[in-house]
Amino acid sequence: MNRLAKETSPYLLQHAHNPVDWYAWGPDALQKAADENKPILVSIGYSACHWCHVMERESFENEHVATVMNQNFVCIKVDREERPDVDAIYMDAVQAMGVQGGWPLNVFLMPDARPFYGLTYLPPKQWVNLLNSVRNAFDENYDQLADSAEGFARHLGMSVAEQYYLTDNRPVYTKEALETMYGKLARSFDSEKGGPRRAPKFPMPANYGFLLRYYQVTKNQEALNHIRLTLDRIALGGIYDQAGGGFARYSVDDQWFAPHFEKMLYDNGQLLTLYSEAYSLIRNELYRKTVFQTVDFLQRELTSPEGGFYSALDADSEGEEGKFYTWTTPELQSVLGDDFTWFAELYHINPNGNWEHGRNILHRTLSDEEFARMQEWNPDQLTRNLATVHRKLMDIRADRIRPGLDDKILCSWNGLMLKGLVTAYRVFGETRFLEMAENNARFIRNRLTQPGTGRLFHSYKTGPDGAGKATITGYLEDYAAVIDGYLALYQATFQESYVEEADRLTRYAIEGFWDEEDRLFYFTDASGEKLIARKKEVFDNVIPASNSMMAHNLHTLSLLLDRPDYAERLEAMMGRVQKLLEQNADYLTNWASLYALHVTPTAEIAIIGPEALLFREEFDRRFYPNKVLAGTVTESHLPLLENRTPLHGQTAIYVCYNRACQLPVLSVEEALGSLGV
Repeated sequence: MNRLAKETSPYLLQHAHNPVDWYAWGPDALQKAADENKPILVSIGYSACHWCHVMERESFENEHVATVMNQNFVCIKVDREERPDVDAIYMDAVQAMGVQGGWPLNVFLMPDARPFYGLTYLPPKQWVNLLNSVRNAFDENYDQLADSAEGFARHLGMSVAEQYYLTDNRPVYTKEALETMYGKLARSFDSEKGGPRRAPKFPMPANYGFLLRYYQVTKNQEALNHIRLTLDRIALGGIYDQAGGGFARYSVDDQWFAPHFEKMLYDNGQLLTLYSEAYSLIRNELYRKTVFQTVDFLQRELTSPEGGFYSALDADSEGEEGKFYTWTTPELQSVLGDDFTWFAELYHINPNGNWEHGRNILHRTLSDEEFARMQEWNPDQLTRNLATVHRKLMDIRADRIRPGLDDKILCSWNGLMLKGLVTAYRVFGETRFLEMAENNARFIRNRLTQPGTGRLFHSYKTGPDGAGKATITGYLEDYAAVIDGYLALYQATFQESYVEEADRLTRYAIEGFWDEEDRLFYFTDASGEKLIARKKEVFDNVIPASNSMMAHNLHTLSLLLDRPDYAERLEAMMGRVQKLLEQNADYLTNWASLYALHVTPTAEIAIIGPEALLFREEFDRRFYPNKVLAGTVTESHLPLLENRTPLHGQTAIYVCYNRACQLPVLSVEEALGSLGV
């Protein structure tokens, strides 16, 4: 066993038996490189990464390859999910070298940690040749490599304003600019299969969150049609686990058919939010079913005994991708008996398999309603039949060798799932969802919040002895996602401790992460480890940028707490990115969502009286994202509620804009009427 055996990361532990003399990222490895003037090899991946596993089997478990690595380099293994700060720096560097990014990411550094070359997967023979070439270059052309590394270090050290020519501006919110942003995204629409016109296809929840908010402002039917088409195709496709619920990370084709079978917490959390919001607008029962089944998956397979959520399930089992989730036709015939015929028609089962190795991926094109009509069944009959066959399949799966579980618990990803569960509760009223969310919030407070300082940790892991340990100073993504989750919880329950904690974390984020010069937040805490660069996340990806999430939080808090200073900071951020947003909205869709919320005023809704929570339920059943909710049964010192009272003993609703309130009304229907819903 090597040094990684002492680590908590499941990804690092996977490499603990390699003959490579791995170090974890830290001062010991960096000091060794400096003392011996030896180049550093940083290899970055994550536990559910298929090609990371392939490279480990082919190269890192090979004694000869390991000898070459050990003799020539200080070798460092990094879990990108535990150390997104390290990953971001070296991914940026590799992309600046003109290399397509991805994982495993292998980067060669000078002894002072400045990068000079990098690439992704290589097969073993080419990998050994490269190792020897890099070491020869280091020995024979040191000065040239040092100059190259200095250039990349300068690039990494550039501010966001320098990189993207950003200036201080006052944001201007117009429907015309919003249409420009929509147009950027719409150019990529696949009008037949949904999503973008390319393969592979990633769900990209932030894109459809923007389209929902854009539709709320413009009522553009094309946008709504694309939302419908995409969410239908994803929920019916192979990227969604038709038998057990939950979403895979992406589809390798352009049909949403064949997934890369790893299941990530961050995808499933955001997709819970997206499908719940879409249901409140579209009322498609497919979306309800998808949400409930995905929560079942979460509860069954990713929930820790303490209420935290694990990170991921591997794509592979028994050394084969997707084996756990796919079926041979004879297997299905044996399990399903008389039900096989209609099941095969619904899920496109092929006698020889519809995928690799004679196996079938369950996928559909017809909704329950359409298929029931074809079979001349009533909808309840199909529902019962599906429940029966899915139960049989899940019983068989329960006896299979399971994919590997990455059981570390990440603060930021738990925040995303917290928001997903709360949104699902607000839309569907299912108390189980709220119970899971509140258990998770307690876990974050008790296990991921540092006693004394109240700062967040990034990662938590239970060791072999059963004791849990929180590690790594929290990143901006941790604060941003958890604050968002707490704000959603407050608006679902009206428990003021949640908004108070969201505000406390926001004040700390401003203190520890804000850059007054760039008018944006750094990704790393000022009190955290000092790396060769201190980066900022601006562009939204599969997970929205931590800066865009913080901007949303500042908007909500500025209204709930009447904090003009938060609004001013938000305006500075939006002013900074507006030009970039208009030019590249397809890469900044979470920013674009916030822009859409500013085109028309945000409704500040105060509910006071004995039926406050019942009225909240009525509000949340309707799609109206441009609102913040505050409520109390008795009295409150929150600014939106202070000095407001029930009306003649009855629950009163005050609809306000820009801190000016209309006359109170006594029904949600009246309030919604004033909102134009």
